[in-house]
Amino acid sequence: MKWDIPFRDRVEAGQTLAAALAAWREQADVLVLALPRGGVPVAYEIASALALRLDLMLVRKLGTPGHKELAMGAIASGGVQVLNDDVIRHLHIPPAAIDAAVQEEVLELQRRDLAYRGERPAPAVAGQRVILVDDGLATGATMRAAIAAVRQQAPARIVVAVPVAPVETLAMLRPLVDQLICPLAPEPFFSIGQWYLDFAQTTDEEVKTLLSQAWRRELRDAAQ
Repeated sequence: MKWDIPFRDRVEAGQTLAAALAAWREQADVLVLALPRGGVPVAYEIASALALRLDLMLVRKLGTPGHKELAMGAIASGGVQVLNDDVIRHLHIPPAAIDAAVQEEVLELQRRDLAYRGERPAPAVAGQRVILVDDGLATGATMRAAIAAVRQQAPARIVVAVPVAPVETLAMLRPLVDQLICPLAPEPFFSIGQWYLDFAQTTDEEVKTLLSQAWRRELRDAAQ
């Protein structure tokens, strides 16, 4: 099948997912968790449209030596580590290189946690229905780490909602969650950015602005 119409930007992608999640509107036990940075604008649209709580699931991809965009695994908050054994074996990546990548990304995970959340505590996940959101999936390594990090906190349900992903990645993730929502699964896939007209990198400032707006809205709603 040929796919001619990509998403205009992350805002439109989030609005598309919000429409698919309309049944979850104003559900008090639903928590939308965005994977920074690109997942935040997408998740913001979902949370805003459906009056849901928004927070973060901090995950970092472990890029292969010399090719940072190719994931050999990922880490997430709570000490979760997921490795892509096929990539590691195919590229003969030594354990020392994996350890070095993990140490580097742990520092970035800590930096982002402080930069984005500040003094705000991490959300309570136990017993909640969680929607994990990113701007798209390639290998799925970061989302696998996010799922594992959420799963160990005993949620009531885990849903993954992404605008675009390859068919094989969706097939790999589907058994790991209760529901998977992805409106666009093109073949061939190539890259996430190919399916957006505007795929400019989301900045730290954009992330902080959107989170501040979402959290102010939640305070207003709680006061009503």
